[in-house]
Amino acid sequence: ERERDTKEGRAEPSHTHIMFSKREVSAGSVYDGEEIELYVNSRERQAYDDQANLFAIIMATEHLEGAYERDDISQKEYTTECQKLISQFRLAEKAALKGMTTETFMQLYSMDCPRATERLLKMGVPEPIHQGGASDAGDVAVMVAETVQRFITTMDAVKLDQRAVDELQPLLFELMDSLTQIPNIPQNFEPNTKVQNWLQKLNAMRAMDQIDEDDARQLYHDLESAYAEFTRYLKRK
Repeated sequence: ERERDTKEGRAEPSHTHIMFSKREVSAGSVYDGEEIELYVNSRERQAYDDQANLFAIIMATEHLEGAYERDDISQKEYTTECQKLISQFRLAEKAALKGMTTETFMQLYSMDCPRATERLLKMGVPEPIHQGGASDAGDVAVMVAETVQRFITTMDAVKLDQRAVDELQPLLFELMDSLTQIPNIPQNFEPNTKVQNWLQKLNAMRAMDQIDEDDARQLYHDLESAYAEFTRYLKRK
């Protein structure tokens, strides 16, 4: 191990090293038995930590979805853990990805996680409860009120010229979460489909990206029509 500089009696932090064989390094480079530095300063170390965290969240989501499919966990356990992982994913994605999409990240590290891709990048919410929702009328009323408020908040954000993905995505995520929690909502409910489509579009973009004015106009129109359909549905109940 190399000598570490000890200026003023304090040791410099040592570098992390990885041992590679000839088979593990591409492009014809030969590093057989040679130490390769993974990072050289705290900023680079944090970047690797952030990517490792994102990798772990994606893998955990893949295993959770598999366990739910096999009926190894209850609906309540699944929903609680899935909501937690989705929230953690949003934060980790923003911290870890600089100049690349999540799809590129997963390809780079050969992550074969179709269930996690569907849940985190396409759906953005836990698997909805189609039966056995809240039985108490008061609980349903609270859910409806929250959904209405989230529709209004999201539309106001678009009207106030919020265009960044990391501004709009959390609002759409909360709206979608509210819509899926309301019991006995029919499958292929138009408001859910419209919000889900926009979540998928934003999930494919980087946090720093912005939607253009045409997209903003279309988003507001879709939210307005989804809200109108939602209120019509409530009146029919």
